[in-house]
Amino acid sequence: MDKIVRNLLIGLGVMIVLVPLGLLATGETFGEWANEELQEKLGFVPHGLEQLASLWSAPIPEYAFPEDEPKTGKVAAYYISAIVGAIICAGLLYFIGKRVAKA
Repeated sequence: MDKIVRNLLIGLGVMIVLVPLGLLATGETFGEWANEELQEKLGFVPHGLEQLASLWSAPIPEYAFPEDEPKTGKVAAYYISAIVGAIICAGLLYFIGKRVAKA
């Protein structure tokens, strides 16, 4: 295995291990604010953000774990999500790389 690929895999592994750190945070998630929340925090909503607000809506709005969900279940879900996401991204990059290499 190339040294570069090995280092990238080690870095990816470290990031996957650190994924549940978000569960330690209290309060709201930074940057996931609606226009109303920005208005409350800043006193105004940036013009460009106001124009683009209707462009995208979350496929699963207000997603969250129930408060009574045990921490172990949340951690397991975070790890599964990170691993599945990494596998999907690596697979896409692999197949795109193969297509580009043939061209």
